[in-house]
Amino acid sequence: MNYPLHLAILVLLWGYIYTSWSLMGRLGMVSFGHGAFMGIGAYAVVMLWNHFGLSPWIGALVALAATAVVAVLIGYPCFRFRIVGHYFALVTLALSEVVRLLITALRDQTGGSLGATPKGALTEGTTVAIGAMQFESKLVWLGIVAAAWLAGLWVWRAVDRSMGRLALQAISEEEEAAASIGIHVTKAKLRITIVSALMTCVGGILYAQYQLYVNPDTVSGIAISLQMVFGVIAGGMFVMLGPTVGAAFTLLLAEGLRLAFGNRYPALDITIYGAMLVLFIIHMPNGILGAALERFRRRRERSLLKAAA
Repeated sequence: MNYPLHLAILVLLWGYIYTSWSLMGRLGMVSFGHGAFMGIGAYAVVMLWNHFGLSPWIGALVALAATAVVAVLIGYPCFRFRIVGHYFALVTLALSEVVRLLITALRDQTGGSLGATPKGALTEGTTVAIGAMQFESKLVWLGIVAAAWLAGLWVWRAVDRSMGRLALQAISEEEEAAASIGIHVTKAKLRITIVSALMTCVGGILYAQYQLYVNPDTVSGIAISLQMVFGVIAGGMFVMLGPTVGAAFTLLLAEGLRLAFGNRYPALDITIYGAMLVLFIIHMPNGILGAALERFRRRRERSLLKAAA
């Protein structure tokens, strides 16, 4: 029972994180730096709890504030000086790796590449430590993560129905033309970047508190950022539930490879991810869910045409 629950929690959690990334990605702002925001969230709550005894609830506020500052420091110069496309992707890629290297370098505080474990707050006979955000029951975590996932979908839908999405879509197609009709390009891009970064930070916080272990390679860095990109593209970037489908696909693929090959072939999953990413981009650009919905729509149209005939 615990293992299926564990998988369900991870699917919803990664589905939420992938949804956070897709807020930017589907509007032409391809970021390879979201691993940095996830790492900030995960490590901030754990370090503040371990070294200063600050509750993860307070640590979460600090993490969100730090994430917003980093998003502005990276986003504003890029958007102000029109660093877009591949150049923006490279800047964010560097950010992701800088955060991972910084965590590794501060090994005396963070545990370096060995990672760190939050101090346990659950004593014998207790199953809940609300102040430490630690819960023994996976059902509790399923409820918390499901609530975060639903909130992420609500934000996705709100953005999709807002005027801001239309502005960002116009910017992604022709930035100078969008600016010429009165759209504040820098403000529009910075706003969605901050929202996406903060949501990803929350994902990092939940991941750290659920797993009760953080490692620079599992919560930050290039690998995590690329995992987000692949998951969203695989599931369907332009469909609300696409990132969640991508999360289920990537998680089940990784688990299947682990059960089939164990640790005999290091980085096999990453290699397969890369090969499949190329195949998805070429043959299934709308992702698994997007392609399924498109096929269903075509079949329905053919059925209606036959009925009309």
